Amino acid sequence: MSHPHPELGPPPPLAPGGLRMVGLGGLGEIGRNMTVFEYDDRLLVVDCGVLFPDQDQPGIDLILPDFSCLDGRMDQVDALVLTHAHEDHIGGVPYLLRQRADLPVVGSRLTLALVRSKLTEHRLTPVDLEVQAGSHSSFGPWQLEFLAVNHSIPDALAVAIRTPAGLILHTGDFKMDQLPLDGRLTDLGGFARLGADGVDLLLADSTNAEVPGVVTSERDIGPVLSDVFAGAEQRIIVSCFASHVHRVQQVMDAAAEHGRKVALVGRSMVRNMGVARELGYLRVPSVHGGLLVDLREAEEMPPDQIVLISTGSQGEPMSALSRMAGRDHPIRIAEGDTVILASSLVPGNESAVSRIINDLTRLGARVVHKGNALVHVSGHAPAGELLYVLNLVRPSNFVPVHGEWRHLKAHAELAALTGVPEASIVIAEDGVAVDLVDGRISVSGKVPCGYVYVDGLSVGEITETSLKDRRILGDEGFISVVVVVDSTSGKLVAGPEIHARGAGIDDAGLAEVGPLVEEALAGAAREGVNEIHQLRQLVRRTTGRWVSDNYRRRPMIIPVVVET
Repeated sequence: MSHPHPELGPPPPLAPGGLRMVGLGGLGEIGRNMTVFEYDDRLLVVDCGVLFPDQDQPGIDLILPDFSCLDGRMDQVDALVLTHAHEDHIGGVPYLLRQRADLPVVGSRLTLALVRSKLTEHRLTPVDLEVQAGSHSSFGPWQLEFLAVNHSIPDALAVAIRTPAGLILHTGDFKMDQLPLDGRLTDLGGFARLGADGVDLLLADSTNAEVPGVVTSERDIGPVLSDVFAGAEQRIIVSCFASHVHRVQQVMDAAAEHGRKVALVGRSMVRNMGVARELGYLRVPSVHGGLLVDLREAEEMPPDQIVLISTGSQGEPMSALSRMAGRDHPIRIAEGDTVILASSLVPGNESAVSRIINDLTRLGARVVHKGNALVHVSGHAPAGELLYVLNLVRPSNFVPVHGEWRHLKAHAELAALTGVPEASIVIAEDGVAVDLVDGRISVSGKVPCGYVYVDGLSVGEITETSLKDRRILGDEGFISVVVVVDSTSGKLVAGPEIHARGAGIDDAGLAEVGPLVEEALAGAAREGVNEIHQLRQLVRRTTGRWVSDNYRRRPMIIPVVVET
């Protein structure tokens, strides 16, 4: 069992007849899933998702995979294959298509419909090819077969990739719910057939590799929701992912059963459920007067007659639920309201969700969540199901994907237990090249694979240095020091003028800094120092030393030196 090391250099040219796999995201993190396969100078990309920012990445909207390894090679990409329509698998598609608008995009009916609606906002029209479970497609040297998998969004697919170098099976995200709401089972027969053919490399979802047992069926949630609805006296607000069609279906069914109308809240929720309804994946129960109402109508209805289905189950700052909790939304949380968080926690969002629960509880709401009721089941296979797939497929080589390091490690250990030789198991991180040559895999190097930040209309312009500055500003504030110096002698002509924001230092305290800066500049002038950059550094050091000695703080010091 091998894993990469920091000293890895760029991979050498691919051996003739070999196949290379490079994960540009999803290896060591939950999100940003993207895998690039290479054979005979042709490329195939599977998924292109985004990662949502942590609290220590202020101002960032999205984090993209690093496409730099595709620079100058986009014309060699034969297709972009999408396994399903979750943001961590399709969110980066618009940014990849900006580099090549005619790149064929391959996916299931619902996946492509949701991608098209997303691309409309970016003013892009994709060249797409709809496939379905059981179908086959060819792109250059890539012979693709698509298999149905059960997940927390309809129409998810696994993809088998046949090349002269071997047969690769990429499961995408999956679980093995034996009683799915849509009756669409994971194609275990197809997995077994591929296993009998001989799978040379298996890439499998690792998210729940640490969770024992098998998944709870989605059907078990319906009765729980019905019980919660029966006991609710006022308004009911259900928060879930905007792509979770099955969960929204269950909520609508419960609302119809208990005589409540439903309003969708949040732009992505309205958009996605509109697409799902139009394609027949979402069935709105037929009730007198219609089940669905718009938000304005819902605001005027008696609270005990309405259910709101909202985004924001992860505590996203600008989501509808977060704004409700902060009383910055037309829907005002009141005593007796019931809020249901019908989703699992994405790692890293625990504190944000905890804050939302506390804020809602303080406002008088009863908060029902996975910790106190069965209102959500995971869309990812736990260890028992992962073992089943490993035994069914019997891969010659294995690379765990889609998970944090602990998930990848746990999945690798499961593979070893089923008999995959440890030398044939690779735990890779983003950017690591894994080569399949003559039926055996090995790590061959690493390509650049950093975070690419989206901040408003800016893509890739925000650096780690910029984020460090933002963190300092947010934590410690800043102090600006403005001085005017003679351009020839470097002597102080005017100032210093000193201002602070967020540093916790009042004007009286700052008055002590002026003489110190004057003295430092006078000393520099005596020594003949008049270069602007050196004077700025002198002002910064002098001010920073005083703040540290007197306040034990490290605000950002912004020196402004003007020559006259």
